[in-house]
Amino acid sequence: MSTGPESLPFANRPTETAPGHWVLARAGKRVLRPGGLGLTRAMLGRCSLGDKDVVELAPGLGRTAKEILAAAPRSYMGVDSDATAAARVNEVVRPAGGSCRQGDAAKTGLDDACSDAVIGEAMLTMQSPRGKAEIVAEVVRILRPGGIYAIHELGLAPDDIDPEIGSEISKALARSIHVNARPMTLAQWSELLTDHGLVVEWTSTAPMALLKLGRNIADEGITGVLRMAKNLITQPDLRRRVMSMRRTFTKYESSMRGVALVARKPL
Repeated sequence: MSTGPESLPFANRPTETAPGHWVLARAGKRVLRPGGLGLTRAMLGRCSLGDKDVVELAPGLGRTAKEILAAAPRSYMGVDSDATAAARVNEVVRPAGGSCRQGDAAKTGLDDACSDAVIGEAMLTMQSPRGKAEIVAEVVRILRPGGIYAIHELGLAPDDIDPEIGSEISKALARSIHVNARPMTLAQWSELLTDHGLVVEWTSTAPMALLKLGRNIADEGITGVLRMAKNLITQPDLRRRVMSMRRTFTKYESSMRGVALVARKPL
């Protein structure tokens, strides 16, 4: 599978204006989730995916897809709005019998009650309140009774954070990552799921340390960190953009965190 920047979504977009997560991918970062690989693995561990029909929404680079396939599900289907991302994920999952299609997370085109588990990471955060609700409603539609929905998103802290601070963070993120990120508190994420009839069974949090050295060593390994360092040293435009994002993340790090929730559709 090609891993160069030319094979990534938005490859033709200038670094200055490309969405932040794909800029990080250009830099060589492979784990793009706010709570890191550790929170992803903790979340998946609560899902018991063995012998289940699994749907992943917005699988992106396919990093979490690899973790899902390691759990030996009965089937894997990815749905990504970006054709380039869908093609990349297809290359990752096809050897294990999985597939990924281009599609809208709010209108997947999948059958009613076709999945035992739906996984979504770092994608609801990028949606408006209406968009969030539409996607969760679609998840409920494609889940079988007793099925689980697991999400890993960007959270605000504490739960009683001043709304003005939350709004300030959203605006700062939009300027930095060029995506209209709308993080919520853990309580608000839970409410979003319960409002659609799901029962939250598990939650966890982790520091939002996406660009911290320790997190990157844990998520990417030494080889991955060296790859990123080389790219940042040799590509000034990439370095400027990543450092701009890092400054924003650092400024608001006490008010942001990765959050993960696992909820079940009642029988």
